[in-house]
Amino acid sequence: MESPSSAASRVDFYGFLDRMRRPAAGGLFRSIKSFLASLSPDEPSAEEDGARVQAFYAAMEAAFREHPLWASATHQEIDHALEGLEKYIMTKLFDRSFAASAEDAAADAEVSERIGLLQRFVRPQHLDIPRVLHNEASWLLAVKELQKINSFKSPRDKLLCVMSCCQVINNLLLNVSMSNDRTPSGADEFLPILIYITIKANPPHLHSNLKFVQLFRRETKLVSEVEYYLTNLISAKMFIVNVDGRLLSMEENEFQMHMETAKLGTQICAASLSSPQGSATSMRGLQKQTDTEGSRFPFMDSETESLTAAEVKQLHGLYRQVVTRYTSLSKALRKLSIDEDQLLASVDADS
Repeated sequence: MESPSSAASRVDFYGFLDRMRRPAAGGLFRSIKSFLASLSPDEPSAEEDGARVQAFYAAMEAAFREHPLWASATHQEIDHALEGLEKYIMTKLFDRSFAASAEDAAADAEVSERIGLLQRFVRPQHLDIPRVLHNEASWLLAVKELQKINSFKSPRDKLLCVMSCCQVINNLLLNVSMSNDRTPSGADEFLPILIYITIKANPPHLHSNLKFVQLFRRETKLVSEVEYYLTNLISAKMFIVNVDGRLLSMEENEFQMHMETAKLGTQICAASLSSPQGSATSMRGLQKQTDTEGSRFPFMDSETESLTAAEVKQLHGLYRQVVTRYTSLSKALRKLSIDEDQLLASVDADS
């Protein structure tokens, strides 16, 4: 699979820029600059900009085919020129088009936060991934490929990261099928692994990256294998946003317990930052906590005989909250310990 930083990718872009610098390409270059300038006065709208960009791609393809610089060009050479055009246009429009709205920023934050919680307790068995498909090396490679998506500005380069990730998973499925005489795996096994990889990777701005590719990648390129992989990643994101206990093969109350424990763990991690500034903030928080302890634990210094019936009832309610939280946390810690033991055992077995 071609990489966004591969020689072929660079040839497309630099070849396009080289031709645009020639005097004969002056008219084409002015058309490009004029199109970019036409968007500037308008309020950014990803959907409207996407439609205008797609129309411009089509118009420029016709212009390339009729231009003397591409008079004898092959279909592949025209395609390379269009790839260069897309990268040039979208690099210029990136700040305007990528995660530009408050809605997109909120969606990115929601997805990232949710994945951060799921990372703390979701394991392959929760997604019904067969043990024979557990391959930490392949999964790590897929994670690294997906995490690259935010490092690039062109839709094609971002999509290549998605393709690379998905092809690692596809190769794993194919190799396991061949080596274990299994029926070749389909979407029923591909998608759960992709969901798990997405949770492990938690790629930044996942929502905005997917939207950016859908709107600004040339529509003629979102077909076949590319369309299949992109659709699966969109499905993985939607699964993550809407996941509940039923989808993770667990009772809903167990799922909610895991989510609450994960939130608690996230809060603890955030509060225990070791930087000097973080330590100072923590000390201020501790001082504030000490100052308010009297109101949070109103019966700490009370004598039993002095409590009224209403205060006993209030104390009993506080006791039940403490026991519930302690029980949930204990179960989560035991589950984490069991999962780690299973992982270590599997590593020993594979050695």
